[in-house]
Amino acid sequence: MKITAPKRNFVAEGLIIDDWLKIEGYFKDLVDRKIDNLESFKNWLRDQSELEAILEEDMAWRYIKMTIDTKDEQLSLDYSFFVTEIAPKMAPFDDLLNKKLMNSQFKKELENNDAYKIYFRSVQKSIELFREENIPLKTQSQEKSKEYGTISAAQSIEWEGETLTMQQASNLLKKQDEVIRKEAFQKMVSRRSEDVEALEQLFDDLIVLRHKIAVNAGYKNYRDYKFDELGRFDYTKEDCFDFHAAIKEHIVPMVQEIQKEHANKMGKERIKPWDSEVDPDGKEPLVPFKDGKELLNTTKSIFKEIDPFFGDCLQTMDEMKHLDLDSKAGKAPGGYNYPLYEIGVPFIFMNAASAQRDVVTMIHEGGHAVHSFLSRDLDLTSFKNLPSEVAELASMSMELLSMDNWNAFYDNQDELNRAKKEQLVGILRVLPWIATIDAFQHWIYENPTHSREERKTYWKKLQEDYGNPFVDWAGYEESRTYAWHRQLHLFEVPFYYIEYGISQLGAIGVWKNALQNKEKAIADYKAALALGYTKDIPTIYETANLKFDFSSKTVQSLAQFVQNELKKVS
Repeated sequence: MKITAPKRNFVAEGLIIDDWLKIEGYFKDLVDRKIDNLESFKNWLRDQSELEAILEEDMAWRYIKMTIDTKDEQLSLDYSFFVTEIAPKMAPFDDLLNKKLMNSQFKKELENNDAYKIYFRSVQKSIELFREENIPLKTQSQEKSKEYGTISAAQSIEWEGETLTMQQASNLLKKQDEVIRKEAFQKMVSRRSEDVEALEQLFDDLIVLRHKIAVNAGYKNYRDYKFDELGRFDYTKEDCFDFHAAIKEHIVPMVQEIQKEHANKMGKERIKPWDSEVDPDGKEPLVPFKDGKELLNTTKSIFKEIDPFFGDCLQTMDEMKHLDLDSKAGKAPGGYNYPLYEIGVPFIFMNAASAQRDVVTMIHEGGHAVHSFLSRDLDLTSFKNLPSEVAELASMSMELLSMDNWNAFYDNQDELNRAKKEQLVGILRVLPWIATIDAFQHWIYENPTHSREERKTYWKKLQEDYGNPFVDWAGYEESRTYAWHRQLHLFEVPFYYIEYGISQLGAIGVWKNALQNKEKAIADYKAALALGYTKDIPTIYETANLKFDFSSKTVQSLAQFVQNELKKVS
């Protein structure tokens, strides 16, 4: 599909944002503009939306370029310029515009429309949260969190004369030769240990900043503040606690049974930490592709088989060079799909290292991308600004919907079954980790003055509650103690993590529906994603023929379904 940026009606074409004065006038126009009828109110909303999309896309490109090459100081400075010089000056205007919107007599004429109702409740919450004194603190917090990517991107090991990123090195943990696995693990642990103090100090600093932001806004703690800032209107912290309990009751025993079988197959009572990723049947790791180009082309063919529109989305991104897939030195860790609200074509960033997990990451981010395409024509930028519980439903569902097409990566049934098994076992294994990370965050911010020793103790308790007793960490206790350092979200996007668990349950439901009627399930999936954020989360899930429910009963039912499907490929 041929896509170009829409014609601008308010902001000048070709605007280069290198000075606040170049955009200040647009904000003043919106603040001062007279609105005397419903049509002028709608035009005002559209102009504000256009400015918002342009500014968000400008910052997005700065972030994307910086994460592709963290060693380029100019790219880091370009991003910092927006964070420190543009965003803080926007904040007071955003508050003025929010108040102008909520005080408009014409707002009432749109309140019967679900899309506007959802938009307006978010605006009202933003007004309640805004504090002038938090602007510099938020800027400082955003700048501090950026340090995490720089520290992580610099981590690598030397292996047989080559420098490997941590993503590349982790492939060695799948090798059948235990000598190789152990040496690779020790090198990775040794390298990460060099950054323990830096990451502990960074996290300490972030906790102080975040707590101060919350207190300034009238909150007892940052958790409660963040729930409101994230717009969690459709569930509570108590629901999160119920999720933790359900995972502990129903998923942890399943995972422990899987790990026990893994140890038995390896002829061990308890495996070592470098044994967790190796195939216990003695098979070498799956190598589904050789480089990012092959990964992309094969994924495009899979998406096209599922739905031609899905394939067109990736093809368009490829033609527009909106992808950077290969792992390389100096590149920030992880993977993401970054929405670009003006052009409506997102960007996929990842660190492919020829592993099966990279296939899943590509398909996952591809699901996010399809979501962007399906919602790109909605009227306002706010309608496209998705809650994570919906965004992750799109990506995680795509992982499962695509599984029957993975033969494009594997030319024999045994390898295909291994890949499917790895995926399903991975789903069960990640749910306790999600519960662990989320529970850790609740405790962290409920107890903002805790010591490092207390933090360490609580993390150990969580590992006992949700961890695996069939792994022997003797001699590597520190690695386990600081395992949370590898979770980017804790540093960069606090409290964005339980969404993966909620959405994973929804994705299993989409997959279950597809096994019964694939055509209808995909049509329902597309209809839900096309809503963007014009309906509340339960309604979006209902459109996908799902219940927005993560109670103990639902967790148990869906886990049993996954376990039954797992038997078919084991």
